[in-house]
Amino acid sequence: MKNIDKAMRILLAGFCINLCLGILYAWSVFNKALVTDMGWTASQASQPYATATITFSICLLVAGILQDRMGPRLILIFGTILVGLGMIASSFADTVFMLNLTFGVMTGAGIGFGYACLAPSAMKWFHPSKKGMVNGLIAAGFGLAAIYLAPVTSALISMYGIQTSFLVLGVAILIIAVPLATTINNPPEGYQPEEPKVKAGKAAVTTRKPMDLNWKAMLKTPQFYSLWIMYAFAASAGLMIIGNITTIASMQANLPNAVYLASLLAIFNSGGRVAAGMLSDKIGGVKTLLIAFVLQGANMALFGMYDSEVMLIIGTAVAAVGYGTLLAVFPSLTAEFYGLKNYGTNYGVLYTSWGIGGAIGAAVVGYSMTQGGDYALAYTISAVMVGVAIVLALITKPITEEKAQQLSPATV
Repeated sequence: MKNIDKAMRILLAGFCINLCLGILYAWSVFNKALVTDMGWTASQASQPYATATITFSICLLVAGILQDRMGPRLILIFGTILVGLGMIASSFADTVFMLNLTFGVMTGAGIGFGYACLAPSAMKWFHPSKKGMVNGLIAAGFGLAAIYLAPVTSALISMYGIQTSFLVLGVAILIIAVPLATTINNPPEGYQPEEPKVKAGKAAVTTRKPMDLNWKAMLKTPQFYSLWIMYAFAASAGLMIIGNITTIASMQANLPNAVYLASLLAIFNSGGRVAAGMLSDKIGGVKTLLIAFVLQGANMALFGMYDSEVMLIIGTAVAAVGYGTLLAVFPSLTAEFYGLKNYGTNYGVLYTSWGIGGAIGAAVVGYSMTQGGDYALAYTISAVMVGVAIVLALITKPITEEKAQQLSPATV
């Protein structure tokens, strides 16, 4: 019972820390204020966010390597402190370059260092049959952050201005996230999670033997490249909708003030993470991805026809659930296919696909606008990419024990 309590505390702390690290999702509010209050161009106001996402992806890989060697606590404390200090430093930034440095580099790096440590630690405290649920809940904290941070940030800017808002949020992160980070650690050597309880008459839960391959061995498996392409292509479609939904609503359905769709995205994105994580524990990660890909592919093929508010709400919800599924299931699959020993590094390598997916989505939108002045071509290209992901999900199988044993010398 003591171990269960400790595991639940780790999970809850990780969820709450991600509610702070999700400050990245509130950038749209800062973006608007920089344009209207500071007189920046839309391009200038978008640069710190773009810099932060790139820095986030790079530092997640670096932090994954470090936490595999050092454990999560020190890396996580460093990350949360860096996020808070980056936000505070942003309150003194009055140029694009300075805000790129403070928010883009400092805060973005802190988010990467923090986010990389939460899921690996939490999964080690729970039975392997619960890894989907654990990943889903941890990831949901990051997605849910937008629901409260966007209105809070908007209210702060209205009352105190953008620079003071950065300061207040930075101090709040230091006060809340850093103490929580000190509670996160890996279980002691030899720790065995408690077996899940099963009802009378039902078979006990069985899990595959962990295979603990390192990143070099992982790159020798075809499954990695299949996962990477699926992640990149499916993330591209989801990120395209997330980044353009208000503009899409204005162009397709004459809804110029559909800001609420951004909140709807956050709700269904987070809900999708939890639901998909739990579903993957029951039917498997690849099958869960296949369901999400089929829904997302059909949604992308039809998105150009959504010309009413109701249809856009439904399409937005499906896109958000599909995208949220990725953030819960791919971490679980990384642990299932390659083990937990080197999970931080392995998932960091796989996560590069997310960054590439975002770049692909932006490029697809730019090309579509150049060719037709709307999103029609972007929807078609996205549907084709998700179609490729469907095919890969149908043929991707877990790594066999025989194959893992052949690669095991590379894990030293």
